[in-house]
Amino acid sequence: MAFGGSKIALYLGDRLVVILRDDHEGLPYAGCWDLPGGGREDTETPLACVQRECFEELGLEVPQAAIKWQRSFAQNGVTNWFFVGYLPAACAGSIVFGDEGQRWALMPDQAYIDHVKAVPMFQERLKLYLTGEDLGERTPRYDAGGGDELQEEPVRRGVSPK
Repeated sequence: MAFGGSKIALYLGDRLVVILRDDHEGLPYAGCWDLPGGGREDTETPLACVQRECFEELGLEVPQAAIKWQRSFAQNGVTNWFFVGYLPAACAGSIVFGDEGQRWALMPDQAYIDHVKAVPMFQERLKLYLTGEDLGERTPRYDAGGGDELQEEPVRRGVSPK
């Protein structure tokens, strides 16, 4: 199954960093609170995809060691990955907001789950992580073979966020 992209529930300390999506007509979930991440480029691994997106959207580097949970979700013939990661609260002072979205904020995870303007599928995925419940068959981690293994990617320095 094709890999489409990655999202991350990224905690800075005890709060999630969230992005208010643009409100352009026709944009899926326009004006809703989203999590960092996006679509795969070229032959990126799921981790490399979410690392690049976090850098482009927030100017934050997310090392593999910061990732504490991951799971794939299949929908319409595409596999997308959802990660949970933790960075120190002080990283909020290093955020350089990219050119996608209206603004960023820090939000308690329960506030995101309860928010009427949060992206519903990511609310459900975050709940899955927090409760430990499984909504279906667990899928394997990218940890062996096939060129999509989950591994540390070289850090791209000197690249400014979008």
